[in-house]
Amino acid sequence: MAATASAGFFSLGAYAGGVEPMLRLATTRYRITPSNWPAGQSLRLVILADVHACEPWMSTERISGIANYANTLGGDIILLLGDYVTGMQRFITDIVPPAEWAKALSGLSAPYGVHAVCGNHDWAQDAEAQRLRLKETVSHRALRAVGITVHSNTAIRTGSEEHPFWIAGLEDQWAFRESGETVGLDDLPGTMAQITDDAPVIMMAHEPDIFPTIPERVSLTLSGHTHGGQVNLFGWRPVVPSLFGERYAYGHKVENNRHLVVSGGLGCSGAPIRFMSPPEIVVIDLVG
Repeated sequence: MAATASAGFFSLGAYAGGVEPMLRLATTRYRITPSNWPAGQSLRLVILADVHACEPWMSTERISGIANYANTLGGDIILLLGDYVTGMQRFITDIVPPAEWAKALSGLSAPYGVHAVCGNHDWAQDAEAQRLRLKETVSHRALRAVGITVHSNTAIRTGSEEHPFWIAGLEDQWAFRESGETVGLDDLPGTMAQITDDAPVIMMAHEPDIFPTIPERVSLTLSGHTHGGQVNLFGWRPVVPSLFGERYAYGHKVENNRHLVVSGGLGCSGAPIRFMSPPEIVVIDLVG
């Protein structure tokens, strides 16, 4: 009996530490009709979050393969939701330099472009940005260098002449740590002030914790950060990095006529383990 139990635990550990985080890739699809989305307007979003580039878990080859696959999903626009650098230094065999993971992501292509925000690990792992309290990180510069539009409390009007829309992106809510507390650089009012007409708005925010303050004017908010908890024990997630616990851990949430989708992300943070929370690309069809 003990031998059988040991074998079972070993198999589960091998799956959670090797198979699911390294070999699986889910495509999760949503079809959403926000109340303020224009009738007759459709838009497909392809979303990648939490790459956490490192060897051997998320190599440049794997990132490049994921990017190539994402291009086959028919997205009108591709959105990257932050945390491109590793989040588990104790377990990796090597880092992937920003220039390399950015080059792997540069293969992404969509009619309305590739847009990105940065996340808390992009800030936390940038010692110079932390020390000097800079307004951008190495990740910002690496993404821009390969032609990806990086948002930092900015909004851009895009789409077709007949069906325009706004893509907005907040700077990270956990950018710095001061006296044990997180300090964000996000500016929601300043970002919303840049929106000058009634075209629909899609908001990128790495952490979902800001969602309760997002105005109804925003048709859809997109976040990553939580990794779906990384470990999902039949609906119970022991660890969710959010002030709201499991409230915004994963998936499509609707509150007060406002929509949020939280991606489970691609990489790992803390430990190279995923269980019943496989790496995923999210595809969202917005329809009027």
